[in-house]
Amino acid sequence: MPPLDFLHAAVAFAAAFVAGAINSVAGGGTLVSFPTLIWLGLSSVTANATSTVAIWPGAVSSMFGYRREVRSTPPRLVLLVLPSIAGGIAGALLLRRTPPALFDALVPFLILFATFLFMAQDPVQRRMKRIHAAHQSPSWLAGAGIFQFFVGLYGGYFGAGIGILMLAALSILGLTDIHQMNGLKNFFGLSINGIAALYFVWSGMVYWPDVLIMAIGAIAGGYLGAGAARRIGRSAVRRIVIGIGFAMALSLFVKFLRS
Repeated sequence: MPPLDFLHAAVAFAAAFVAGAINSVAGGGTLVSFPTLIWLGLSSVTANATSTVAIWPGAVSSMFGYRREVRSTPPRLVLLVLPSIAGGIAGALLLRRTPPALFDALVPFLILFATFLFMAQDPVQRRMKRIHAAHQSPSWLAGAGIFQFFVGLYGGYFGAGIGILMLAALSILGLTDIHQMNGLKNFFGLSINGIAALYFVWSGMVYWPDVLIMAIGAIAGGYLGAGAARRIGRSAVRRIVIGIGFAMALSLFVKFLRS
């Protein structure tokens, strides 16, 4: 593990602060926190696990803001949390068993994939608002449960971009209230990342000095940085995140080729 000198700690805190602010407004903060840890010297697997555990506390406060929307959701939709948790632990187990060299090679493509998902979020949300037909028959719910398991699998393995996948699934089920959909998305995402974080901690996969510093940074960013992010506008924040995503993917791809 790299030594936790002042510069390392400051960069880790700043990345988590920015990630927390971005998550409170537009989502996609992992595209900042995870690659930063790799550039600070952590292995890709450790960086992924550390980022998941460190950013999770900031997501709790975001979920709290949507508690009313989740409480008003039909119970059968809330039950999708079960395949979410099952997929999350399966993805964490898969990450644990992935050879580090293979994950190093996958990381730039995972970041690119997550960036493209992030780019699709606004168009999908606009499309969701125009859907009015409800499809909540048992067969639709079963299909949504299977889909949600694989979303959880991806989320436990890497995590960035799962929100847009869940919005798509909820729209197929006929939900039209974007606030309710965002509430469920946050609830399921919190469950997926929470179970994965517990496994990463139990397996000793995280770098604790960075976890503690970044958890404080993420909470502070979600609380203090959100105001600044809102002032520059959601569209500007999204463009910044997309730019960071592409830049990080390219830089990590070059780094992998040189190694």
